[in-house]
Amino acid sequence: MNFTRRAKELFSARGGSLCLLSLHLSPCRAVQSAARGCREAADGGDAPSRAFRDTAPTGGEWRRGWGWLRGTYRSGWFRVWIIYANFAGVNEWSQLTMAMKFSIIIPVYNRPGEVRELLESLARQTVKCFEVVLVEDGSTVRCDEVAREFAGVVDVRYFYKPNSGRSLTRNYGMERATGDYLVFFDSDCVIPEHYFETLVRELEADYSDCFGGPDRAHESFTVLQKAISHSMTSFITTGGIRGGKRVLDKYTPRTFNMGMSMEAYRRVGGFNDMFGEDIDLSLRLQAAGFRTRLIRDAYVYHKRRVSLRSFYRQVNVFGRARIDLQIAHPGSMKLVHTFPALFVVGTVVLVLASPWWPWTLLPLGLLLVILLVEALAVTGSVRIASLSVVTSLVQLWGYGCGFLSAFFKKIVLGRRDDASELDRLYKKK
Repeated sequence: MNFTRRAKELFSARGGSLCLLSLHLSPCRAVQSAARGCREAADGGDAPSRAFRDTAPTGGEWRRGWGWLRGTYRSGWFRVWIIYANFAGVNEWSQLTMAMKFSIIIPVYNRPGEVRELLESLARQTVKCFEVVLVEDGSTVRCDEVAREFAGVVDVRYFYKPNSGRSLTRNYGMERATGDYLVFFDSDCVIPEHYFETLVRELEADYSDCFGGPDRAHESFTVLQKAISHSMTSFITTGGIRGGKRVLDKYTPRTFNMGMSMEAYRRVGGFNDMFGEDIDLSLRLQAAGFRTRLIRDAYVYHKRRVSLRSFYRQVNVFGRARIDLQIAHPGSMKLVHTFPALFVVGTVVLVLASPWWPWTLLPLGLLLVILLVEALAVTGSVRIASLSVVTSLVQLWGYGCGFLSAFFKKIVLGRRDDASELDRLYKKK
């Protein structure tokens, strides 16, 4: 949006004039001081407050009774536009607004209900400094009507394209984004109302060209969703690599809650069509010299609509992806990534040995107790904790089996996935 051009059109239509000032200060100070200055001018004051004058650059001009303030703060990613207008001598000032700076990229396939929940949560944001780029990936059950419902509440742009998979669909949205910073959510996420307020504050305090945030379970989630959420974020089952309070490895953002600057996108490019495409992008960004960071308070509610069977398939693909990532980025695999595979091998050995040495099952029993106690301490619910033991075992076994299968096939045998196998496992739809 060209604010200067629009300003001239408005002022010409109303017989007013135009005044431009530049503000070189932090976004929060810009908004607060300009608000004071605009209110004083609207009340008939000759000039803005001292706080506003002191932060404005020398040579700026203030005219009594009307004005258009264009406040711009740039640190490579952020712009603040502050609007004050009085047409034809009548004191009217608009609410202070921040220009669109974040572009939210959402790929979707046959999930209009999820998209409605996601857009509802975005409509409740305390800071609406974003556009939504919603890309329908060849869906047969489209969400264009849902997008139209929110057109007056959220700046949403809807696109439909033939099915190609989530990576290419995100790239499609990135190519059409107009913001300074890209943010990625999965369609089954619900965004806390303070998310972008937190994100602005965190990036202002400690800027990074790429960030990721954790996921949590909302109180409205089902017991299974809460159990899966716990097992996917527990330090015992993940080593904290998905944003837990403790981390065994350097954090690499995942696309259910991830962002990167347009500058980083232009230099590194988008997602590769592969297993683990989000981790691959994070590793390429780090290799190009961009810093990635975890913003713990910028969390999302990840409303996974899965059964235990589909959860197993999902984590099995995650295990396979780790081998692909090691091949694409030698040295990227850490000890923490091998734990599920060690669990699978160890479980098989202990179970096979148990007919002769029953005590070999004791380590497995101890693991079950640890999983239960940890889940109970975190969730405070016996039902969720009990089911979390099951989901944790499914997660460790599924990931470990996928890891071992891909390791044997691609590292030992040197084979690669063909197109049909990619479609079967990666599920482009």
